[in-house]
Amino acid sequence: MKERKILKNKAYLYLTEFFAGMAVMAVELGASRLLAPYFSSSQIVWTIIISTIMIAMALGNIYGGRSADKNPDPDRLYRRLLIAAVWTAAIPVLGKYIILLITGILIVTINSNLLIAAGFLACMVIFVFPCFLLGTVTPSLTKYAVRSLDDSGSTVGRLGAANTVGSIIGTFTPTFITIPTVGTSVTFLIFSGILLALAMIYFISAHTGKCRCLVSVILFVLCSVFGHSGHFAFWNNSLAYEGESIYNYLQVQEDKDTVILSTNVLFGIQSISRKDGSLTGMYYDYAMAAPVMAGFVPDEEVSEASGKESGSGDDSAADVDAGAQAKSDAGDREESRADDACDILILGNGSGTYAKECANHFPDAKIQGVEIDQKITDLAGRYFDMPDSVKVAAYDGRAYLEADRHTYDVIMVDAYQDISVPFQMSSVEFFNMVREHLKPNGVMVVNMNMRASGEKSINSYLSGTISAVFPSVYTVDVKGYTNRELFALNEDLDADTLNDRLDRIGDPDLKALLKKVCENLRQYRRGDLLLTDDKAPVELLSMRAIDQIINDELAYYKKLFREKGIQGVLNEL
Repeated sequence: MKERKILKNKAYLYLTEFFAGMAVMAVELGASRLLAPYFSSSQIVWTIIISTIMIAMALGNIYGGRSADKNPDPDRLYRRLLIAAVWTAAIPVLGKYIILLITGILIVTINSNLLIAAGFLACMVIFVFPCFLLGTVTPSLTKYAVRSLDDSGSTVGRLGAANTVGSIIGTFTPTFITIPTVGTSVTFLIFSGILLALAMIYFISAHTGKCRCLVSVILFVLCSVFGHSGHFAFWNNSLAYEGESIYNYLQVQEDKDTVILSTNVLFGIQSISRKDGSLTGMYYDYAMAAPVMAGFVPDEEVSEASGKESGSGDDSAADVDAGAQAKSDAGDREESRADDACDILILGNGSGTYAKECANHFPDAKIQGVEIDQKITDLAGRYFDMPDSVKVAAYDGRAYLEADRHTYDVIMVDAYQDISVPFQMSSVEFFNMVREHLKPNGVMVVNMNMRASGEKSINSYLSGTISAVFPSVYTVDVKGYTNRELFALNEDLDADTLNDRLDRIGDPDLKALLKKVCENLRQYRRGDLLLTDDKAPVELLSMRAIDQIINDELAYYKKLFREKGIQGVLNEL
């Protein structure tokens, strides 16, 4: 083994172990954020990340130990650190292109488990090699640090402790400090720079590897210049905002008509707002049927005569009497609560699209939003004109219900996270909690993000679970989108009463839409599918739905690929 003076300093060896452990965890957390805009941040994606990195570390441990025994040259270890540093720095520059290339190839070649296959292959290509190199650190350092068998146990123990403490700090630092403040790309560069500095200290002290260090520094600088921006949607130069929070990758797109928020999945829409205040045509509009089902009428028409100023003669008085009688008759036809304030709770408020629509059509409504990501709420006020009257709590939806003692006329559950419902907000226990927070005539409306079909689809499970709690459940598909809206009540809808409320809606566009919604309602008959806190495989079910949607949307291109190959697809595009 080469004698290097710096290796006699055990503090430096422990620092190497410490920062290697820190870098591994930083890469792992950075991997989750790099993949999230393309594959979501679901438990399945986390499983792929953890498993591939653990494989890399295990192989690195084996190789590092054998390499140290065969040729205990410390230069080899610190060369590997240089390579790991440069590779990590290159991830923000090349990673997104590799992900899209892999996904583009797989999307036309496989029919199931696309996100699993693409995510796993992307992890293998991008993250396995640097983690493999970092996995060689511990067995190599053990070779250099252990001087005798008398203290071998304590030396190995201290090295392990240094690695573990580094891993702990490497977990907290990206999550709470670097990713929210400077972003994922700069986080990769920071930890790459630490590894680079650590290796350079070694080579400078050993008076060797100057050329190698110079090349590494140049590559690091180039990666820093081209990779620091963290622009995930690199094909889109018209974003109004792109950033990250503790929970999400966030993107706001704006044109002359609309403002759109996307979280984690680049091609999905989390919230949308039309600048002219008109209906979105999406599930938010369909969900406006829930307050009507609960007994409230948006923009209720008032007799024309009641709005006139008093004039001269008996005609004016007669008109006023007619208007008053019309209103009285409407009240007799239904035990209406239109004069009461509608209490609305929105679990998953997002940028406030539904809250904004409710506030527009029910000016006296008391609206409480719950959104776990405070940064999304900040964007709601900045870009989406969410009314100040809407109060938003930065809380998990289920945890909020645990602490809340109020009851509501309408509870909107729109808690989709990326491609799936958080399991704790999909179970029978959760929906029992929602029912307890509804008034007797209250309505729960649930946005089911993917219109999956089949006896054991995600929507069948959700509908079955909700029907186990609520005696009356109705669903309707959102025209032109993959969403399905579900309405749950304590009793069956009365068609005559509902139609009477719809007839009194003042906004003609909303009236026409809600009439179509109610005409297409399908009552769900309870099945035997159930999601519980103990067993709720919502992410696997959502993956199946994603595969179905992709296959339906890309059937033509897949057929073209089978017949004419990739060139045929490119020619068509």
